[in-house]
Amino acid sequence: RYFLVGSNPAETKYRVLKIDRTEPKDLVVIDDKHVYTQQEVRELLGRLDLGNRTKMGQKGSSGLSRAVSAFGIVGFVRFLEGYYIVLITKRRKMADIGGHAIYKIEDTNMIYIPNDSVRVSHPDEARYLRIFQNVDLSSNFYFSYSYDLSHSLQYNLTVLRMPLEILKTETSQTRQESFDIFEDEGLSTQGGSGVFGICSKPYKKYVWNAKLLEALKSAVHRDWLLYIIHGFCGQSKLLIYGRPIYVTLIARRSSKFAGTRFLKRGANCEGDVANEVETEQILYDASVMSFSAGSYSSYVQVRGSVPLYWSQDISTMMPKPPITLDQADPYAHVAALHFDQMLQRFGSPIIILNLVKEREKRKHERILSEELVAAVTYLNQFLPPEHAIIYIPWDMAKYTKSKLCNVLDRLNVIAESVVKKTGFFVNRPDSYCSILRPDEKWNELGGCVVSTGRLQTGVLRTNCVDCLDRTNTAQFMVGKCALAYQLYSLGLIDKPNLQFDTDAVRLFEELYEDHGDTLSLQYGGSQLVHRVKTYRKIAPWTQHSKDIMQTLSRYYSNAFSDADRQDSINLFLGVFKPAEGKPHLWELPTDFYLHHKNTLSLSQTRQSYTYWWTTGVLKHLPLPFDEVTCAENRRKLTVKKFHKYEEEIDIHNEFFRPYELSSFDETFCLAMTNSTRDFMPKNVGIDPSPFTVRKPDETGKSVLGNKNNREETVLQRKTAASAPPPPSEEAVSSSSEDDSGTDKEDEGAVSQRSTPVKVTDTGDNTKITENVVQATKDVYGVNLSDIPSEDDLAIYARFVQLGQSQHKQDKGSQQFCSKRPLDKVINLIPISSFSQDNIYEVQPPRTDWKSIEIFHAHIQAGRGNMQPLGRDDFLMYREYIRNRYM
Repeated sequence: RYFLVGSNPAETKYRVLKIDRTEPKDLVVIDDKHVYTQQEVRELLGRLDLGNRTKMGQKGSSGLSRAVSAFGIVGFVRFLEGYYIVLITKRRKMADIGGHAIYKIEDTNMIYIPNDSVRVSHPDEARYLRIFQNVDLSSNFYFSYSYDLSHSLQYNLTVLRMPLEILKTETSQTRQESFDIFEDEGLSTQGGSGVFGICSKPYKKYVWNAKLLEALKSAVHRDWLLYIIHGFCGQSKLLIYGRPIYVTLIARRSSKFAGTRFLKRGANCEGDVANEVETEQILYDASVMSFSAGSYSSYVQVRGSVPLYWSQDISTMMPKPPITLDQADPYAHVAALHFDQMLQRFGSPIIILNLVKEREKRKHERILSEELVAAVTYLNQFLPPEHAIIYIPWDMAKYTKSKLCNVLDRLNVIAESVVKKTGFFVNRPDSYCSILRPDEKWNELGGCVVSTGRLQTGVLRTNCVDCLDRTNTAQFMVGKCALAYQLYSLGLIDKPNLQFDTDAVRLFEELYEDHGDTLSLQYGGSQLVHRVKTYRKIAPWTQHSKDIMQTLSRYYSNAFSDADRQDSINLFLGVFKPAEGKPHLWELPTDFYLHHKNTLSLSQTRQSYTYWWTTGVLKHLPLPFDEVTCAENRRKLTVKKFHKYEEEIDIHNEFFRPYELSSFDETFCLAMTNSTRDFMPKNVGIDPSPFTVRKPDETGKSVLGNKNNREETVLQRKTAASAPPPPSEEAVSSSSEDDSGTDKEDEGAVSQRSTPVKVTDTGDNTKITENVVQATKDVYGVNLSDIPSEDDLAIYARFVQLGQSQHKQDKGSQQFCSKRPLDKVINLIPISSFSQDNIYEVQPPRTDWKSIEIFHAHIQAGRGNMQPLGRDDFLMYREYIRNRYM
């Protein structure tokens, strides 16, 4: 047997799985449902070790030995022989959302379960194993123990806001699974100490190991099930005067109709499209971690192939194979299924941004546009006008070639209109300053406003032909526009607008470039060919040679390695299941029949041509049906009542891990990309704001390769706020820290110290001078007022009086700039007869009754007089004893 021992992060609670190794082809997994303590597990393993030795007292390999240490189970898989178990052996933390860690799989281990004595060999087993392992699990697969990655943040937090009455009815009144010495007192069901925990079923479309866990699902406790997603996850820290704001980008790749570029195009018979990726950008204030107390915001958008039956024949070995429509679909059956899925998950309006070419000498991409317009027009006939699908065609390639048009300006206009229609999610109501000084753009914002904040209703669906280069740039522009609204909603900027060449946008652009490169490698076999800088027309000349290499890499991958990758994906996702007597995977001429189930059997139910949506979806629009509180959705939730001291729901323990020895050097929040360290120019120390426009060569990661045209960039510079010229090296060293930039600015404003700087006079085109004393306006961006206000003078006078009292100066000189009596501000009375002493009489601070009680109790405890413990003290102590020793 194999014994699989799993623990919670603190290693105080354990579960044990027994895996039978005597069955050659069946999987027998036994979960005893018992929760062990550390001591109990040691005793259990000790007994097993003793019982499995050949002779009493003998130590050796015949007893119990550790096979592998792992962080989770990916699943169980069988080809033609017995089952394998796939375990995660290495992981790396990639992001943190509200204290919940998101990990990337770094390495895995496949272990064959049956013993050699019962193994039945098959000649093709090794080949299937090689194909399965061709899916590199260490490449962009992610998991989390406590956060549902398959759902959006809006869904996860909407579930948390479910009314308490519903939770009480859903809670199953079952006894605890482990023996509890305090069970008779019923602490876990008392009103004051109960906390409801909610576990939702994952969204299967974005789970990549659902088939691998099928054999395990019904036999074991849900804590053993670890769902993984494929795509991208990145997180960066935006420091706004020392305040940490985490910007997270999560991309979920669909596991339905998944595959490589030319082998998976269009949609299958169930409405799942190729290269479908849901991208979610999450913004939150990291200074407050809790989901209930913190400020969280998210925006979701989708990319995916055109939802029609179409393909491209790659046997011709052309760089751009001709597009062919494989099936006539006059009633837009497949598009209806696809948009029905989207209405259920996102609500309305569904906005299609179609970036394919409209004008071509030879009809190529335009075939898709014409069919898509016809499908959307047909489907919109039956939807209410307020929930109709919005179609936006825009030939991005034509605008890129034009010298008169700016591609990103036009995209920005589209992005503004899209975000205004869909809105975005934020878990707190509008701040008072937004109500007091409303921005005109803010008042036009769509979405759904609720008492707890705002909900995103509807989604933008972007596509070109490949959904790679053009799509990524368009998504970046929409994301940039949404980011401005998110920052504004959290009270971090005064207008919902962000400009290029600011530290915030550069950080966000790098996240999106990594996101685009990763998704492009997964689907197309190479990194992005055209980037945001390409469309801004500021890319250096070296970028063109890189683009050519990426194009060649993409062509080579599509021609030679995509077929093998497609076979691996089909095997990994369980689309193809090996079996005796059936053709092998490599013998199939095509996988068309695997992905289109209607080719093998006729469906018993036919979808209506007019009422093409799922029953109940239309009733709740514009809200998504999946997030509505109804009986069908409640069946997807598991509700359990926990004790308030239960470690499983203690987010402090989960995040800070007080039971582990940790060092600052290895802390994730210090290692992640940082706007101040990685993007703020090293020669600008006066204005550390990440929303100030910098010159293109004023950055830690330079945007422009050519740094010689400094005069030209100075003239072209557009400043959102008055950004100062570069200061001296002295100022730089202190301002590159997280929050010292503000201190430096305040210090300079008080002392009016002139900073020696190096200035280039571009106007007169004369010579460069060093150590020139500049005006206050040039250095600090503001002019100091001639007459300080009365409040400022009072604060200054208080500061002066403190200093004078300490140094025993004449009392008459203390009133030189005060217009109001300072006796009430602070009054230090000397009580010493000797003038050199600094002993003063000060009124003690007033303390509240609770603090005095605590102090008296502390004094009494020192004398041995202990106060009787309250009920809460008993509960906490008992919970501690149970978790620690039982």
